[in-house]
Amino acid sequence: MIELILASSNTHKAEEFSELFDSKIVIVRPATKKLDVVEDGLSYFENALLKAQAYYKEFKTPVLADDSGLNVQALSEELGIHSARFGGDGLTDKERALLLLKKMEGKSDREAYFTCVLCVYLNEKEIFYFEGRMNGQVGYTYRGEGGFGYDPAFIPTDGGGELTVAELSEWKNKNSHRAMATGLAQKFFSQRS
Repeated sequence: MIELILASSNTHKAEEFSELFDSKIVIVRPATKKLDVVEDGLSYFENALLKAQAYYKEFKTPVLADDSGLNVQALSEELGIHSARFGGDGLTDKERALLLLKKMEGKSDREAYFTCVLCVYLNEKEIFYFEGRMNGQVGYTYRGEGGFGYDPAFIPTDGGGELTVAELSEWKNKNSHRAMATGLAQKFFSQRS
């Protein structure tokens, strides 16, 4: 069994990872305090590593860091690694999702996918990455109460093609980009021990 602290003080995110991992293999706990890490990497991998290194340096214990985002074909320069800052500072998750829907008005190419890159930083010499992806498209309306972020504006391909991720809470637990990346990490660490 491996115990990791999450490179975030976000208890919601720590709970989500705890539910995704089998606690006999990986245990994830939130960090006791939030660090302000400048995420100026040019990829999900670089940003996840920046967070992992900062938390490892501060807490001197193995770290799980993730960088996730929504990649939209028609707005390729605006989201991706900038998803959390889309539209500027001070917007709520709902305001960002509504802004996305507004910017997509009149666009026929609605192809999109969520990416999650996990960085498991055991020490300076043992750093592992796991990537998950959830394909789909940007919807036309904001729908659903579940999930967070862009979930009410995203229709996953494998979810039936009609409901948003926010309307598919149980499905999301097993099929999200984060679930896919976590599954790869769990398989790796179960075979490693």
